[in-house]
Amino acid sequence: TVVQLLPSLPSFFIHLKAQIWGVKYASKRICAFEGSTVEISCTYTYPPRENDKKTVVQRAFWFTKWKDNKRLDLREDPDYAGRVTSHCSEQNCLLRIWGLKRSDSAEFKFRFETNQPDGGFSGNPGVFLTVTDAPKSVSVSMSLTEFMEGSSVTLTCSSDANPAAKFRWYKNNQTLLRKDQSLILRSVQRSDSRKYHCVAENELGEAASDYVFINVEYPPETSSVSVSPSAEVLEGSSVTLTCSSDANPAANYTWFKDNRTLLSEDKVHFSSIRSEHSGNYSCKSENKHGQSSSTPLFLDVQYPPRIPSVSVSDKISKGSSVTLTCSSDANPAANFSWYKKDEDSPKASGPNWNISDFRAEHSGFYYCEAENRRGRLNSSLHLIEAETGWFILLDKLMVLFKNVSLLT
Repeated sequence: TVVQLLPSLPSFFIHLKAQIWGVKYASKRICAFEGSTVEISCTYTYPPRENDKKTVVQRAFWFTKWKDNKRLDLREDPDYAGRVTSHCSEQNCLLRIWGLKRSDSAEFKFRFETNQPDGGFSGNPGVFLTVTDAPKSVSVSMSLTEFMEGSSVTLTCSSDANPAAKFRWYKNNQTLLRKDQSLILRSVQRSDSRKYHCVAENELGEAASDYVFINVEYPPETSSVSVSPSAEVLEGSSVTLTCSSDANPAANYTWFKDNRTLLSEDKVHFSSIRSEHSGNYSCKSENKHGQSSSTPLFLDVQYPPRIPSVSVSDKISKGSSVTLTCSSDANPAANFSWYKKDEDSPKASGPNWNISDFRAEHSGFYYCEAENRRGRLNSSLHLIEAETGWFILLDKLMVLFKNVSLLT
């Protein structure tokens, strides 16, 4: 009996299998690249008859989500519009999706519905699709928008990648700083003012972010004044004073002459400098973080002697002591020499000429010469007369004689 029954077992089990409601997927997990096409297939089974009624499949579809408490046919899902087809034949169904997106990563299930009461069946679990891609959309975000020297800043690298990316950091496109998603710069210094970027990498490839520039700001330091040309300043020459400082952002400048505000520029320019421009010049450098003042610079404008003037200490008489004084505005200070008209050798040198015993032979026309390394200039002639006590500027004497002749 047992031997007779054995041949009938396979057909019995085949018959039982045909009566089962079921969905069988060709693959349980599928991995595909972004932008590619994927095919998901399955077979489904159901009992031919149930409750004395022939089973008829009325609807077969794929879905990933619900809408209005109903399973949403993938062909009606706007997220897949124009990118999906589904075809079934003899209880075999094929789903094709092209132009894959990262958002297509989901669990795809097949469902068929029949005319039987409660005659619908979904294949659970479904097929898990993972859409992978090399990193893209790599970007860097910063914890601060303004970087003050001494502050700390965190740079964070992000990327759209599947599998998740690993990160590495570069400074000035060369130095590998750190292999982490975040780069923390503690107590930034002005030397950290550089461009930074990160690279995101997974087994499918790598991509780099755009550069971000860290601009470390600080108050003005080491303000100083320079003069151009740097040689001695000569009257009438073109001279420029420049204020400079180490500051970020760039400083605004204010100039002072002898502690009085002069102007607000980074330079002071004299197209033809004059002696009255001599003085102590300083500048103040200022930005939103602070200020710094320079050490004063003395601008020494040099010029040749102006016309010398001569004065006498007392009334001139025979045998008296007479001191003649010559003065002239000059820079550097002038040296003085005294001359008698029509004589080449000087009578004396120095601003003061003292004649201790004035005699008749001392009478005559005299002048003084003022000289420095910028030039020389003579005073007018002066008449010194012992008998009359005259000390007369020759130019005035000529006018006097002219007036006298007109009167006579």
